[in-house]
Amino acid sequence: MLHDLGIIMLVAGAISLLCKWLKQPVVLGYIVAGILAGPYVCGSSWVNVESAETWGEVGVIFLLFTLGLEFSFKKLLKMGSTAFIGCLTIVVGMMGCGFMLGRMMGWSEMNSLFLGGMLCMSSTTIVFKALDDLGLRQHKFAEICFGILVVEDLFAVVLMVLLASIAVNQQFDGAEMLGQVAKLVAYLMFWFVAGITLIPSLLKKCREYLNDETMTIVALGLCLGMVLIAKMAGFSEALGAFVMGSILSETVECERIEKLMSPIKNLFGAIFFVSVGMMISPATLAEYWLPILVITLTVIFGQIIFATLGITLSGQPMKLAMQSAFALTQVGEFAFIIAQFGESIGVTEKFLYPVVVAVSVITTFLTPYTIRLSEPAYKMLERVLPKRFFDFVGRLSQGKSTIAQQSILRQLLKKVGLTVAVYSVVSIFVITLYQQFVSSWIVDAVKAVTPDNLEWVSRLVAMVVLLIILSPFIYKMVASHKSAPETLALSRDNSYRRATLVALYAARMILAMIFITFCIGQYFNLTLGVLVVSAIAIVIVILLSSKVHKQSSDIEQHFIDNLSAREREQENNRSVRREVEAAFLNYDLHLADFELNPQSLYCGHQLLNLDLRRSCGVNIVRIVRGGVNINAPGGRERLYPHDRIVVAGSDEQIRRFRKELDTAVHTGKEKHSAGRTSTFSLEQLQVSPDMPFCGKTLAESRIGEMAQCVVLGIEHDGEISMNPGADEILWQGDTLILAGETEKIKKLLV
Repeated sequence: MLHDLGIIMLVAGAISLLCKWLKQPVVLGYIVAGILAGPYVCGSSWVNVESAETWGEVGVIFLLFTLGLEFSFKKLLKMGSTAFIGCLTIVVGMMGCGFMLGRMMGWSEMNSLFLGGMLCMSSTTIVFKALDDLGLRQHKFAEICFGILVVEDLFAVVLMVLLASIAVNQQFDGAEMLGQVAKLVAYLMFWFVAGITLIPSLLKKCREYLNDETMTIVALGLCLGMVLIAKMAGFSEALGAFVMGSILSETVECERIEKLMSPIKNLFGAIFFVSVGMMISPATLAEYWLPILVITLTVIFGQIIFATLGITLSGQPMKLAMQSAFALTQVGEFAFIIAQFGESIGVTEKFLYPVVVAVSVITTFLTPYTIRLSEPAYKMLERVLPKRFFDFVGRLSQGKSTIAQQSILRQLLKKVGLTVAVYSVVSIFVITLYQQFVSSWIVDAVKAVTPDNLEWVSRLVAMVVLLIILSPFIYKMVASHKSAPETLALSRDNSYRRATLVALYAARMILAMIFITFCIGQYFNLTLGVLVVSAIAIVIVILLSSKVHKQSSDIEQHFIDNLSAREREQENNRSVRREVEAAFLNYDLHLADFELNPQSLYCGHQLLNLDLRRSCGVNIVRIVRGGVNINAPGGRERLYPHDRIVVAGSDEQIRRFRKELDTAVHTGKEKHSAGRTSTFSLEQLQVSPDMPFCGKTLAESRIGEMAQCVVLGIEHDGEISMNPGADEILWQGDTLILAGETEKIKKLLV
């Protein structure tokens, strides 16, 4: 395996340099390099296919972990309908097209189904990179793209579970599918809640010990730990890595972890994509050139059509919809994972993997060009389509901005439903874990210290401990939102709504009783009547207990604090408040901030000399330097390395500023030249009577200012005074010890 890893890394290193020189995505180069260096071109003695697959599996784990760090369940909930409607339209449309296309080409149902799954997700990595290279990350349509990509990443995880179920059963079973989805949702919900409750607190308490080394090890340990848990639960290792990444994405340490994981992501990303290429046979690509071409065209035009349709239906302007759609015209990394999975379990044929990878390579290469085509395509549609069509689309956009007033009851049902679902899932997992790992241990321990005729005591103790652990969750399940504004408003209503409120509370009571009855039944075989009476009594005790109430409130508040900690930290570090950004949007202006590269030619220059308003059209509204905000900086303000510059302008003006900022950087040749002419050295200078500073104090001489040097010492009558004071007088014959640039010190002799 070491031999294979060496080959993979040598190839990846060489191709990354070539891709940078050609200004092409490195991912594309890795795949092509893998094909050329793989066993199908260079022979099996060059690289072992099984070893390449193993390294690819390891690469998938770390690749999905880093993707999870960029994912956020909280952001997902805030994205509104655009991301969800757009993603749903793309997924349904592209899966349908892929399946029908596969069947038309004579492929089996399973090959066609997996093909549809591979084609419905775009590449997060490629879209990010392409928009960065084109300077479009600050544009509004980029935010829509990222929202859809986040939802697609989540759907990809669900899709892998569904495809696995269908592949095992060799048929579509609706009940099985719903069961798998419910299991997956419960798994994600429980570990998200448990992770947010525990992990941020753990990192906070250990912060003083978490240097870069220990933070890296802890993050990787958490990742691989969740991988093991996912595998034990019957899910893929990739899902576990993704879940842990999404949990850590909500912590204050997320940015630091992302930075530390960046080299690991680059390493294993390269391993994964090179290993993908190594498993592709060029002969297969030549044989299936026509399906590759047809699938490529289907991906490009299908993504454009379905993404434009979905985003437009969500209420966005058609121009934004088309810009977003043209950016999503590629096959993503999840397609490789799905193809690899299908081949590994033997439900897809070997030709499907290289075909999809070839389509991904072509669409990846074309992505920057399709993005540039979005505006010309929109202008062409404006000329071709009737004005009535654009008026109709405009009304959809205006309709979205009108907020529909939900009924009070509907708002309450939404809140209560989410709360009950979360606490029900948590309770189910608590009961399951307790029964599997704790219950028998407690029963055996109590049995060891009680007489044989009191065997029931051990079961009673185990049951009481379980109910104590569950009590905070049972309390919240029943009593949450009882003081919410919606509840108070409905309680004052004399209509049927008050009865609905009572029915809702009764339903929650019944659900709590079901949980309690189940727990009691695990330890005692009682009649139904006794079980119901006991459950009612226990629920009443829980609801009346002030200790349980406080404990449940503390747990919920702890979760909320951990969940919002990163958001609070980001808000504190924001260069401009959100409401200020919103106010700028009213005037069709945007705010963007940029960090000044230490090699930038702007460093050290005053704003009035740069004249950015004339050259780019932007205004600098704030400079953030070392946590200090310089608001509305004047023309004499200088820029320094790592300054965060906040500029205001239109999309086009900000794009020009970004381009100028990127180009205004010292080249290596300039730095090398500067190094030859600006040598820093230690020099000695003897004071002669014709020098203007002879007889003056060190402060009066202004030597440091004239030669931009530091006076380290003065030798007078054979004695050396180091770090002399400002009132030290320079006499004829004294020798000055100076540190600075040689050429500038020599000017003192002139």
